[in-house]
Amino acid sequence: MMAGFGLIAALGKGALSECISRSAAQTIVKGNNKMTNMEKIKTRVLLAEDDENLGLLLREYLQAKGYEADLYKDGEKAFRGFMNNHYDICILDIMMPVKDGFTLAKDIRMINSNMPILFLTAKSMKEDILEGFSLGADDYMTKPFSIEELLVRIEAILRRTQKEHTSSEQFLFQIGQFQFDSVKQTLEYQGNIKKLTTKESELLKLLCINKNSILDRDVALKSIWIDNSYYNARSMDVYITMLRKYLSADPTVEIINVRGKGFKLIS
Repeated sequence: MMAGFGLIAALGKGALSECISRSAAQTIVKGNNKMTNMEKIKTRVLLAEDDENLGLLLREYLQAKGYEADLYKDGEKAFRGFMNNHYDICILDIMMPVKDGFTLAKDIRMINSNMPILFLTAKSMKEDILEGFSLGADDYMTKPFSIEELLVRIEAILRRTQKEHTSSEQFLFQIGQFQFDSVKQTLEYQGNIKKLTTKESELLKLLCINKNSILDRDVALKSIWIDNSYYNARSMDVYITMLRKYLSADPTVEIINVRGKGFKLIS
C-alpha cells in the first residue's frame, strides 16, 4: 500500500489533483495504522507547502508514520507557527507566497541555528541547490520525488542531528571580556555580575547567536514580542539602549544600528 504513496509523490504538483482525489488519499493513509518508533517519540514536523493537495498528502503520510505534522500554506504563516510551537524538523517548499522558503529558512536560523531544515522544491538549478545548502539546509529534494525516500531522509537527518546535538543548545557566550549566561540571565565582567531581565536576556542571546552579522529587526520582534507593532518596536529600542549601557565597559564591544534592517553585535 505504501508503494501508492511513492507513485503519488513522484507525480509532483501538477498531476496530483488529476490522479487522486482527496478521499482516496485519506483511504490510503487510513489503510496503514502500524505504530512506529517515531510515533512513540512524537517527533513534530513543520511542513510549509503552498500546494494544498500535495501538502495535505504529505501531512497525512507523515501522520500515518507516527509524526505530528503541521501544514502551513505560505512562509509567513509557517514562521508564525514556528514561533508559537516546538518543532524537531522543518520541511520547506521554496516557491511560496508572502515569504519564500529561503527567506523563511534565514528567519528560522536566526531564532534556532540548530533546527534541521529540508528543502522540498521544484527548483533544480545548481545555483538554487547551492543557495539552499549555504543557508544551512540539512538536505534538499527536488520534485518529482519518492515519498518513501523523503521519509528515509527525514529519519536520517533526525538521527544525525540528535547525535550532534549537545546536552542543550548553546547558552554560554563570550562577548569581548563579558561572559553571558542566557539560562541564569547573567552578564559577568571582571568578577562583577549583572542580573538581566528575561527580555534583556532573550534579546542579547539573539544578538550573540548572530554576532558580527545583522539581526533582523522584525525577526527579533516576532521572536520576543510576538508581533512587530509600533509599541513593541519602541520597547525593543529601549532594551537595546540598556544592553549598550551594560556592555559599554568593554570598548571592543558595540551594538550598532543597521539602517532599515536591524542591529549588529560587534565583538
